[in-house]
Order: sequence, then C-alpha cells, then structure tokens
Amino acid sequence: MGKRMLLQGNEAVVEGALAAGMRLFAGYPITPSTEIAEQAALKLPLYDGHFIQMEDEISSMAAVIGASAAGVKSMTATSGPGFSLKQENIGYACLAEIPCVIVDVQRSGPSTGLPTSPSQGDYMQARWGTHGDHPMIALSPSSVEETYQLTVRAFNLSEKYRTPVILLMDEIIGHLREGIELPEQVEVIDRPVYEDEICLQHPYHIPEGAFVPGMKAFGEGEFYNITGLIHDEEGFPTNSNEIAEKLVRRLLDKVEKNLKDIVTVENYRTEDAETLVVCFGGTARAVKDAVDSARKEGKKVGMFRPVTVWPFPDEQLLQAAQAAKRVLVVEHNDGQMLKEAERVIAGRCPVSFLGKVNGTVILPDEILKNLED
Repeated sequence: MGKRMLLQGNEAVVEGALAAGMRLFAGYPITPSTEIAEQAALKLPLYDGHFIQMEDEISSMAAVIGASAAGVKSMTATSGPGFSLKQENIGYACLAEIPCVIVDVQRSGPSTGLPTSPSQGDYMQARWGTHGDHPMIALSPSSVEETYQLTVRAFNLSEKYRTPVILLMDEIIGHLREGIELPEQVEVIDRPVYEDEICLQHPYHIPEGAFVPGMKAFGEGEFYNITGLIHDEEGFPTNSNEIAEKLVRRLLDKVEKNLKDIVTVENYRTEDAETLVVCFGGTARAVKDAVDSARKEGKKVGMFRPVTVWPFPDEQLLQAAQAAKRVLVVEHNDGQMLKEAERVIAGRCPVSFLGKVNGTVILPDEILKNLED
C-alpha cells in the first residue's frame, strides 16, 4: 500500500517530480503556480537536491537546461506571462536535445490578465510558442492523482526522447485538493548513455537501433559542444543544408514516429456516442458530469479527452467519433483545440464549440444546455 495524502494539484507536481528523480528546480514565483516553487524549496533539500529562485523566467529556463546538461533531472514551473518568457530557451532545449520538464499552470490572459482565474489559453502556445520547426510533447491532467502520474510520465518521456516536455495544467487542477494514494514505487526512465568511442567523440551520433543520441553528463570527463545552432554529430555549428535537413527531420521524427508510445487519451462512454464532447484538463470534470446527466435522459453522449494534448491524437479521435453525428469541443479559451478537432473530423460530422474567456469555469448545466441546442 502506498501513502495516502490530501494534496493540491500543484503539490502533487512536486511529489511526482521527486519520485521521478528531479533534483533541481529553478523558477520564479507566479500565480497560480507558486505552490510548486514553495514545495520544491521545502522538499528538495531532503533529497539532496537544490532549489534556485532566479531573477526571472528566462534565466530559470536557462538554469534548468544547464543543470540537465550536467546530468541532473530538472524542472521549472510558471504561468502565462512567464511561459512566454521561457519560449526562446525551450527552443534551445529542443535543438540541443536537453531533457527537462516545464509546468505551465494556465491562467486567464492575455498579458497579466486575471492571475487567479482559470483558463486554457496556452494550448497553442505549448505547441508553437518557440519559433521554427521543433518537436513538442505536452500532457494535461484532469485530477490531482493524474497530475502526480503525468509528472512522472513527463520526466520519463523527456529523458527517453531527449526533449522538453510540458505539463499543461490549469488553475482548476493546480488549486484543487483531493485525497490520493502515492505509490511506493514508480517506473523511472533515465536518459541513454552510450560508452563506445564513436559516441563519446561524437555526442550527437545515433547508434544503430537508437533514435536519440546518448547523453553523457557535462563535466564527467568527456568534452563536447552544446549550441542552439544547427550542428553536426560533434555538436559544432554548421551551415550545411544537408545536415540541417537531417537534424531537424530526426528531431521531428523521434516524436512523430513514436506516437503509440507517447500519445494517451481517455474515452468516457464513447462506445455508442452520437454526440462526442472533446475537452482536456480541468474542463473534463464538468464534461463528465454533463455526460452522465445526458445519459440519464437517454441521450447517447460520450467524452473524448486527450491526455497527451501534443502531439494531437488524430487517430484516437477518429476512432472515438466513428458513431458520432455531432462533435462538441469544450475548452476555457476561444477555440484552440477546436481547430485541431475540425482538422481531424474534416467534415465527417458537424463540429460546434463551447468556450469561455472571462475567467469563470464552464459548468455542467451550460454544457447540457449546449447539448440540447
């Protein structure tokens, strides 16, 4: 039996991160994610880890990258304005293939917006916030227990695929308190390390059968170069168009060609659903309530929730919508996941939308009313 605890979603992030092996947190306090920094500051010293409050979100992301390159599993946490500031260095981590976890507890925007109110307005920014073609994995929990689980999974995916992973939360889940049971042990994946001479001399060389290079900790006796420029297998900048094509394609393919391992979803009462409600994160809690109420009225309604919100689960949505005569997308923004749902459904049935941008939560009754329209 594991340990039973009453935890806030933000607190569950820290518990999951520590279980996954996080030993450095660098951040800058910002509502509604501040509890993550507070808990990390309290608990990391107990695990021989380190907490650093940096001067801003830009340097926080830089510190996380540096610590990870030195072999320490690292995480940062923020919200909208801070997430914007981190984007340049997130792109650096994508190209340099530095594993790290970024938690974004979304709040209403734009700009400073409504700091204590829920939103899901960072959905597209999570995928396209940094410039250029780059891989991205983003996970979104809908409960405190799942927050713990997905934090562990975020670290494992980050290490396995040598890429930043975003835990895309919202204020609803960040500040929600639920009783959860922490497992005694979790699966922990560490970054690959290849000791053969070729890999040690060429830090970005891909051994046969692998899809990412090994990652020896910086400072452990091997010298190599890390850069945000297009680089060769030795890590040094190059203007070669051929190398650029090969590198960027590999970065994209290591995610796109492993969707079965990366993408997870929740299907709730979708087997015969004629109306399929698509949602993610904290919004799913109201949607489930509405689905259950609609079922009691004899309506065939189901919920499809991407747990992996990026890459978007195209194949899984199509499967869930096989019997659907209508798709309703519900999210706390002006229709960001809506665009992905419309792209995938591609006219097979009507796609409608229910959203809010005023900082209030979407209620089950509002969803039910929309189902009646």
